[in-house]
Amino acid sequence: MKTIQGIGVSAGIAVGAIRVPDTADRAVERHVVDDPNAEVERFRTARDTAVVQLKQLRDKTAAEFGEDMAELFDTHQLMLRDPAYAENIEDLIASRKVNAEYAVSDTAERFAAMFAGMDNSYMQTRAADVKDVSRRVINVLIDERGGVAADEGSSEGHIVLAEDLAPSETVQLDRAKVLGFVTAKGSANSHTAILARTMGLPAIVGIGDAFEPADDGHTAVIDGTSGLVFIDPDAATLAEYQSRKAQYEEHLRLLQELKGKPTETKSGQRVRLYANIGRPSDVAAVLANDAEGIGLFRSEFLYLESEDWPTEEFQFEAYRQVAQKMGDRLVVVRTLDIGADKQVGYFNLEHEGNPALGYRAIRICLTRPEIFKVQLRALLRASVYGNIAIMLPMITSVEEVRDAKRILEEVKEELRGEHIDFDERIQVGVMIETPASVIMADELAAEVDFFSIGTNDLTQYTLACDRQNPKLGRFADPHSPAVLRMIRMAVEAAHRHGIWCGICGELGADLNLTDTFLAIGVDELSVPPTSVLPLRNAIRNC
Repeated sequence: MKTIQGIGVSAGIAVGAIRVPDTADRAVERHVVDDPNAEVERFRTARDTAVVQLKQLRDKTAAEFGEDMAELFDTHQLMLRDPAYAENIEDLIASRKVNAEYAVSDTAERFAAMFAGMDNSYMQTRAADVKDVSRRVINVLIDERGGVAADEGSSEGHIVLAEDLAPSETVQLDRAKVLGFVTAKGSANSHTAILARTMGLPAIVGIGDAFEPADDGHTAVIDGTSGLVFIDPDAATLAEYQSRKAQYEEHLRLLQELKGKPTETKSGQRVRLYANIGRPSDVAAVLANDAEGIGLFRSEFLYLESEDWPTEEFQFEAYRQVAQKMGDRLVVVRTLDIGADKQVGYFNLEHEGNPALGYRAIRICLTRPEIFKVQLRALLRASVYGNIAIMLPMITSVEEVRDAKRILEEVKEELRGEHIDFDERIQVGVMIETPASVIMADELAAEVDFFSIGTNDLTQYTLACDRQNPKLGRFADPHSPAVLRMIRMAVEAAHRHGIWCGICGELGADLNLTDTFLAIGVDELSVPPTSVLPLRNAIRNC
C-alpha cells in the first residue's frame, strides 16, 4: 500500500480504479510560414471557433451548476477577445513568420508567467485560465479535441489521476463514471477546486512528485477532507474507508432532508442560521446549503483581489448581485477590514511592528474617509435591491461608531441630493471583537441595530495571543472561560437594549459549543456554507 498526502479541496470519499487520462499538452513545433497574413487569419478563425465552444460550455455549466459557475467561461471568452492577448500572437506571427500554434503557445506561457508572478492569489489563478483557453485554440488549430472529456475510456466508475485538470476539463467530467479526482498540481482556491465542490466530487490536489502515471488501473481510496490517497490499500484500510464512505453518504442524505426545516431546538428555541462569504460567487453555496441569510460578507476581498482601488460602480455591482440573489434574506456586509494579516499594496500602509494592534479596519476608514465614502455609497445604492445591513469592524469606542455614522449620514445626504434611492432604514451594526467593545457593550448597543461577535480576533485580544503564531496554539484556546464570558457579556448587553447579537467567527461552527451558545441566548450564527446543515442538525437535536 502506498500512502500519499495531498490537499483535500472537496469533501467525500471515493473507492475505485485509477484512470490516468492522456491530458499532456501536444508538443507544438515552431516553423516558418510563407504567408504571415494567412496565418494570422488562421489564428483568428481558430479563436472564433474556440469562443463558440466556450459559449456552448458556458450554457452547459449554467444549466447544470448555476450562473455563478458559468461566469468562469465568460471570463475565458473575454481572455480570447483581449486585444493584448491577440496582438501578442499576431505580432509574433508577423514579425517572426512563425506558425499560429507556436505563437499561441509562446504567448500563453508568457502571460501565464506574468499572472503567476503577481502578489495576488486571485490573479495567480488567471495563469491556469490563460493556459486553458490557449490550449483550446491550439487544439482547434490542429483539429484535435484532447483532454479528459474526449477520452471515453471505461464505462465503470473510476478515479481520475492527472498532472492537472483545467476548469473546462473538470466541468466536462462524466459524473456517472468519475468518482473523484487527484491532481499533482492545483490549489484549494482554484476554479477546478471550486467546481469539484459544486459538482460534489471528492477531490485532492497538490500531490506533486507522488503523481505516477504507472498507477493507472490500480485500486485507490481518496479522502477529500483529509487529502489522503491510498494506492493499492490493504484489506483493513479498504474496509475502514468503505465504512466511512457509507457513513458520509448517509450523513449527506440526512442533511439534505433538513433543507427547508426550521433551525430550532426540540423545545422551540429559534436561532437564525446564516453563512459567511468573501465574494459574490459564494452565494451559490449559501443557497445550495439553505442558509437563512448572509451574516458576514467580507468586503475586503473586493480590495484584495483588485490591482487598484475598486470603484464605486465595481463595488455597487458586487453588492447588488448578492442582495438580489438573496432576495428578502439579510445580507450583512462588513466594511473593509484591511490591515494586520490582510495587506493591499495600493493602500501604501507603512510597516508596523505589531500590525494586529495597528492601523487597520475602522481606523483606516475614519482617517481616510474618501475611501470609506466610496464603499458606503456603493452599499447604500445596492440596498434597494435586497436586504443589506452595514457592519463596522474593530470597534473599541462609542466615538468610533458615532464618527462612522456621521460619515454615513453625509453619504446619505449626498445621495438624496442626487435623487438616488437607498434604504433609509438600513441597519448598522458593529463587530464585537475587542475586550473594549465588550466592556462598552451597553453604550454601543444604544448606538446600533445589532452586534456580531468576531470570535477569532476576540480570542486573540482577550488572551493576548497572536492568532498567526503557530507556537501559541496551546495558549490561544477559543474555548477559554474568559472568551466565553466575553461572549455572554456581549449577548446580555445586546438583549438589555433590545437588539440582536450573533456570532460570525469560527467558533460559530464549533459543534462542541452549540449547547453553550444556545444557553447564552445567541440569536444568530453565521458559518461557512458547508457548515450550515450540520449545525442545523445539531441545533434541532438540542
